[in-house]
Amino acid sequence: MRADSHVPLQQAVADILARIDGELRIATPLGLGKPNRLLNRLYETCVDQPDRRLQLYTALSLEPPTGGSLLEKRFLGPFVERLYGDDYPRLHYVAAMKRDALPSHIDVEEFYFQSGALLGSAQAQRRYASLNYTYVADALADRQVNCIVQRVASRAGDPRLSLSSNTDLTTDTLAAIARAGLPRPLMVAEIDPMLPWLGGSALVDDGFFDIVVQPSAPHPKLFALPRQPVGDIDHAIGLYASTLVKDGGTLQIGIGALADALSHALVLRHTDNAKYREVLRTLDPDIEQHPLVKRWGGLAPFEHGLYGCSEMINEGFRVLAERGVLKRKVVDDLPLMRRVVDGDAGIDDLHTLSRDGNSLRGAFYLGSPDFYDWLRNMDAGAARAIDMRPISEINALSRDSEALERLQRREGRFFNTCMMASALGAATSDALDDGRVVSGVGGQYNFVAMAHELDDGRSVLMLRANREANGKTTGNIVWDYGHTTIPRHLRDIYITEYGIADVRGLTDEDVIKAMCSIADARDQHGLIDTAKRNGKLAKGFSIPTDWRENTTPALKQKLARHRADGSLPDYPLGNDFTDVETRLVSALGKLKSATASTSGKLRTVSAALLAAANTHDMAAIERMGLASPKGFSEWLHARLLAWALSQIQRM
Repeated sequence: MRADSHVPLQQAVADILARIDGELRIATPLGLGKPNRLLNRLYETCVDQPDRRLQLYTALSLEPPTGGSLLEKRFLGPFVERLYGDDYPRLHYVAAMKRDALPSHIDVEEFYFQSGALLGSAQAQRRYASLNYTYVADALADRQVNCIVQRVASRAGDPRLSLSSNTDLTTDTLAAIARAGLPRPLMVAEIDPMLPWLGGSALVDDGFFDIVVQPSAPHPKLFALPRQPVGDIDHAIGLYASTLVKDGGTLQIGIGALADALSHALVLRHTDNAKYREVLRTLDPDIEQHPLVKRWGGLAPFEHGLYGCSEMINEGFRVLAERGVLKRKVVDDLPLMRRVVDGDAGIDDLHTLSRDGNSLRGAFYLGSPDFYDWLRNMDAGAARAIDMRPISEINALSRDSEALERLQRREGRFFNTCMMASALGAATSDALDDGRVVSGVGGQYNFVAMAHELDDGRSVLMLRANREANGKTTGNIVWDYGHTTIPRHLRDIYITEYGIADVRGLTDEDVIKAMCSIADARDQHGLIDTAKRNGKLAKGFSIPTDWRENTTPALKQKLARHRADGSLPDYPLGNDFTDVETRLVSALGKLKSATASTSGKLRTVSAALLAAANTHDMAAIERMGLASPKGFSEWLHARLLAWALSQIQRM
């Protein structure tokens, strides 16, 4: 029997407390799969019961941005209300963690953080669990989880529920618990009418959940990821990365500006190939003859298309599907897939592929409101082409179906980002050298390892050649760093805005040369000198002339024409900001960069005070509530904002 689907939230909490003896060991999915309102009720109830210990196991506890400075808060206030609504249920345990105020009888353990959000929380940092995504289910079984709570989707007239956004760990965890000989945990679902219904492997039968709760209206909006601007550096990296994708291959991409840039470049390659090649030639006139491009990639449109196999389904995949790039389908039929790969597929095989095949498989999804609308409104055929699977089937080669997955994932290209890379080929993606965790390893190691296991797979780590912090520009390709996410023995391909470095299987000397060739010109001498001093590079080696062109101004000049004609837009996958807000994003970014150091603050304040008081963008000033400033602080911020707006108008 299906559980009562009209249990109120407080009754569900009472039922959980009544049906579990002693300590509550509760697992809840990462990202969208969290039932925020149920978790908040449960947390607040447990706060008031210090004799009842609560252990919460999760990851990626998403929170809308708030901003720190006056200008950030003024900007984000209306934007956040529009994107998330004024009733978005922020997670109470996250607010407590950020203040290091979790009660002593409540413990929250996460294996992945919202990037940078919990660097300052000692409670969160102490209870971080460093786990490959594929190892999480076993870790939850080891912790003897006795309850799983999850947000799900329902559909009128169908008794089944859809795990929808999070098929990643639920069934894997139940399987791990069963293997350990432990009792099945109490299964609790919160139905959310806003969550898109997805069929296929995401469906669970009537009775899968023991308690089903359907909170009363109104129903808050889903958490949305604001699409970020894509700059010159991001576009260059995305363009280079797109040349390594082979028609008929497999694609995994992450999230963020670099992934957006890659998705846009793939669409440009397919829909306007002449322009695509023109843009690439401005970056590298010899790109078509690049050994990696010739062997592992290509520049032609996608005749056969790509198959998406990615832990996360996101905005990029939406656009790739809509623009006809994501169209190679697979089915779980080994003989059929072998015939397809061998070129022996018959008419019946092709019909089966077209009717039943998937062009995109993932384990969780997250995106913008447009992305969620796409999932909600796609026709039946498009919906069948997407299938949500357990993480064990996405991030690794399964023991029972490895031969099939090797055929499905042919020419796999696994794109991820990292924060830094060493000159010897190691990557730092998730934490700092003092041990504090920025995000988490997630599935990055899984995909790097799988790329090495597949005969024709490649792992591609993308990073910006440098970063700005506290008014200083620092290189992201370093000699070494006190934390490693991907060890150098798994080095494969790195891409910066200055090119591609193929370092798989190379000697240390050749790796150093390749990595320095894509480093910023300002960092090359230091890296080369250190390598020579440590005996890793011949004393007589000198930096080639063309490496010295690896500068931000040179890159900007190369891409200027293509940026101006709209081929490389600021928001290639869509924009969540209004026109006024878009200008403000640029102005606030300019102001933040200009005031990052003490000397920069002094220069910027002086320039703002000396500049003319009037502005040509009163709409932006009014949007920030600074048209009639009250007090000195608002007056000064109005002058600073006017100065920043004038600067971006000149760009």
